[in-house]
Amino acid sequence: MRNQALLDHAKDMRSAPTPPEKALWNALRAGRLDGAKFRRQVVIGRYIADFACRTPTKIVVEADGESHAAQHDYDAERTAFLERKGYRVLRFTNSEISNNLEGVLEAIRQELPEADAPSP
Repeated sequence: MRNQALLDHAKDMRSAPTPPEKALWNALRAGRLDGAKFRRQVVIGRYIADFACRTPTKIVVEADGESHAAQHDYDAERTAFLERKGYRVLRFTNSEISNNLEGVLEAIRQELPEADAPSP
């Protein structure tokens, strides 16, 4: 069973996104990026992923604020855990998202399977 405190924290995070998270969510939600179905603040194990797509491929997108500079070891452990679960982890700084949203979306798009490729 999932940790209720972690689920509650994810819910709180969804209700108070940072401006870069809000902008990125607006671009990812409702299949807006090539039909990929992203969710935000998703509990995966003991972690909360900023954005996760489980189909058509497993991708986690992280919007890293300034606090991430001081938690490199934690982020590396978290990334390793998510990769063991089959996710490709993409990290973008809040600055990248704010100043180059189209470039961030293109980088995410590159990780999605081709639209005309057969489903696995």
